Amino acid sequence: MGYLFFHITATAYLAATLIYTAYLFSHREGLIKGATYALYAGGVAHTVTIISRWVEAGRTPATNLHETLTLFSWIIVVLYAAMLYRYRVAVIGAFVAPLAFLLLITASFLPAEIIPLAPMLESWWLPVHVMLALLGNAFFALASIFAIMYLIQDRYLKSRKIQGLYFILPSVEVLDELSYRCLTYGFPLLTLAIITGAIWSEYALGSYWTWGQRQIWSLITWFLYAALLHGRLTSGWRGKKSAMLSVVAFGVLIGSFLLINVFLGGAHGLLR
Repeated sequence: MGYLFFHITATAYLAATLIYTAYLFSHREGLIKGATYALYAGGVAHTVTIISRWVEAGRTPATNLHETLTLFSWIIVVLYAAMLYRYRVAVIGAFVAPLAFLLLITASFLPAEIIPLAPMLESWWLPVHVMLALLGNAFFALASIFAIMYLIQDRYLKSRKIQGLYFILPSVEVLDELSYRCLTYGFPLLTLAIITGAIWSEYALGSYWTWGQRQIWSLITWFLYAALLHGRLTSGWRGKKSAMLSVVAFGVLIGSFLLINVFLGGAHGLLR
C-alpha cells in the first residue's frame, strides 16, 4: 500500500507544481486554489505513505536516504499547510510544491529496502532526534524559500520594473518577517537535535561527542544560523543581507547532508 500511495503523492505534487507554474504566468486565482487542493491531496497520500512505512519497518522511517527524503518532504508540506492557515499566503506553495516533488522523486531513485537497525542504535532517542532535526531543517527550508522570494521582490524594486511576480508575491516586509519567524523556530530545534543526538551517541557508542562528520557539520550549521540570528538582533542584518545569508546557510546545510549521506555512507550507518 505504501508503494501505491508514494506514487499517488508524487503525481499530486507534480500536478500542484504544474498548476502553480501556470498561476505564476497567468495570475488566475482559480488556478492557485486548484494547486493548493492538489498539494493538500498529495499531503494526505503522503501521510498514508509515511504511516505505512513506519508500520512495515517497525521504527522511525528515517534511517536511509530514501526514507529521510520522503519524511523531509512530508514535513515541509505539513509546515506549509500550517503557515497557509496562519498567514493566508497561498503563493508560497508555488515554491514548496516543486521542492516537495523534487525530494520525493529523488527518493524514488534510491534503494528503498527496509534494513534492520543495529541493536546499539535501537533507542527511543532515534525518533526524538530525527524528528527534531528534520523539523528544524524544514523550517530552515521555508526560511530559505521566503528569502529567495524576498530577493526576487527586492530586485523588482531596485530595477523599478514593477511587473510579473511582483504583483502576486508578498511584500518584502512580510517576507522578511516570515523568514525571521522560521529561523527562530528552526534554530532551537536544531539545538535540541544536536543535544539529543549527543545523548543518543552516548547511549549507542558510549561517547557524547565523537567528532564524526555529522556532528561536525551540524555544529558548523549551528554557528552559521547563530551568527545570522545574532546579526539580525544586534547589527541590523535585515532585508537583503539577511536573505542572502539565509540562502547560503541552507545551502551549507543541504550540501553537508548530501556529502554525508551520498559520499560518506550516511550519518547513522551502523546497520545490521
